[in-house]
Amino acid sequence: MDDNYRAAVDAAAIFSETDLSGRITYVNEQFCSISGYSREELLGANHRILNSGLHDRDFFDGMWRALVAGKVWKGEICNRAKDGSLYWVDSTMVPLIDPASGMVRKYVSIRFDVTEKRQLLHTLQWRVGHDVLTGLPNRAYLSDLLNQALAFSRREGIALAVCMLDLDGFKAVNDGYGHASGDVLLVEVAKRLKGILRGEDAVARLSGDEFVLILRHVQHPSALQAALDRVLKAIAAPYSIRDQEVSVSASIGVTLFPLDNEDADTLVRHADQALYVAKQSGRNRYHLFDVSLDREVKATHQTVERVRQALVKGELRLHYQPKVNMRSGQVLGFEALLRWQHPAEGLVAPGEFLPLVEQTDLIVEIGEWVIAQALEQMQRWQQLGHVWPVSVNIAARHVQRSDFVERLKRLLASSPSVAPQMLDLEIVESVAIENIQRVSQCLEACKQLGVQFSLDDFGTGYSSLSYLKRLPTRTIKIDKSFVRDILHDHDDLALTRAVIGLARAFGRQVIAEGLETLEHGQLLMGLGCDVAQGYGIARPMPAEAVINWALHYVQPAQWRALAGH
Repeated sequence: MDDNYRAAVDAAAIFSETDLSGRITYVNEQFCSISGYSREELLGANHRILNSGLHDRDFFDGMWRALVAGKVWKGEICNRAKDGSLYWVDSTMVPLIDPASGMVRKYVSIRFDVTEKRQLLHTLQWRVGHDVLTGLPNRAYLSDLLNQALAFSRREGIALAVCMLDLDGFKAVNDGYGHASGDVLLVEVAKRLKGILRGEDAVARLSGDEFVLILRHVQHPSALQAALDRVLKAIAAPYSIRDQEVSVSASIGVTLFPLDNEDADTLVRHADQALYVAKQSGRNRYHLFDVSLDREVKATHQTVERVRQALVKGELRLHYQPKVNMRSGQVLGFEALLRWQHPAEGLVAPGEFLPLVEQTDLIVEIGEWVIAQALEQMQRWQQLGHVWPVSVNIAARHVQRSDFVERLKRLLASSPSVAPQMLDLEIVESVAIENIQRVSQCLEACKQLGVQFSLDDFGTGYSSLSYLKRLPTRTIKIDKSFVRDILHDHDDLALTRAVIGLARAFGRQVIAEGLETLEHGQLLMGLGCDVAQGYGIARPMPAEAVINWALHYVQPAQWRALAGH
């Protein structure tokens, strides 16, 4: 190489020349300085003297293939200095071609020291994946660790425990001794956790005083219990924080893979749910996530969401069951009953989906939809000359809402031609009794609007005289479980007789639900109950079938015979 060029290169870079066998034939001062070797030690030596051991054979094979083929090779190489320390260089290796023969005659290497850059990059990468305070993996790195552990557990067929740990009393330490002391405590907790975990296990800090433990080889409950007991004991041992003795404990939520066969994020969430239970149960303990209960919750959630879609898509229907005065033969009105016209399963009864929905606010949306539909239907019947009141069931969540009366007022206003007295809201006895004061106030407010109320399923709850006196209901409905067996069960007959007498004493109307046969009707009429509904009269029917049914309804002769009595 021209001396002027070499001088320029020597000043700017780490420079060397190598013969075709890899022996060093020239190095500059910068090469000697960074490697720690003298020029005498390097000249004639093979470049392997600098091998760090970090690069595999394929790395060097690829490099030499390029050089032998006369191509320039570029890349970063980690070398080992004479004192054993490692340094990184950005290398460009150039084969020099003999113009006369066209053959490679030697190689020259121009290198730049990038050790600080690599260290900075490593530090930045470390910080991305680690908690600076405790040095533990953070939330970002936890995902990788957990996915690796899950892959190993699936491959080897071994159990894996994912544990969410939270310190009990950490806020008191922060408040009482300051955040600096709280940080010292977190560092000490991290040390203890790292100290008691096995090599295959892992611990990460999520945020604040929350840690996640990944425990492998917990095939047996006893192994898991022993591991968690060690953790609880280690955390509960007193701490010396700035000359103050501090004590905290830990609550741990645990979920087990593959029993809980979910992805990494879901397992952490399930462990967090179990942690909440551990906290609620008294702290300084662990709680195992209940997979079967979670499946039930998921199934419930899926059902609720599907019913929500059914409401939006217009799949819900109202069927109407007649209420008849058995003595006069008059059709007095109808009860609106919800059905789901499922696209795949056909007509679904409310008992198959409403119980799950009743625990959510969706029941309020459905209830208001039912009231609106019933009012619209009454309006249509009125236009055709049929004035039939309709009763609608309302759930507990309706009357618990402070704005229930206001919302009901808006629904009534949407069908102004229907008198509010034509709408009858049915509330089950047990719901009414749960919050008697709130329900009484709500019923009174609705009564001011003109809306009527019935007490449904009467006899299945408390049936207290004082409750009955306080609830402003117009009608009492005898539960079908009593009516069904009055022909052969003396107790049910006595209860039915008592309810009818009670209704009369309090000036309430009484309706028997679940009437199945003519004989049931005859007995009820004999007891003083003339109004009934049930399959013995008619099954619930679509709105379009109601008028035709009413026009052709004929009072049974057996009941007509009792009309004069």
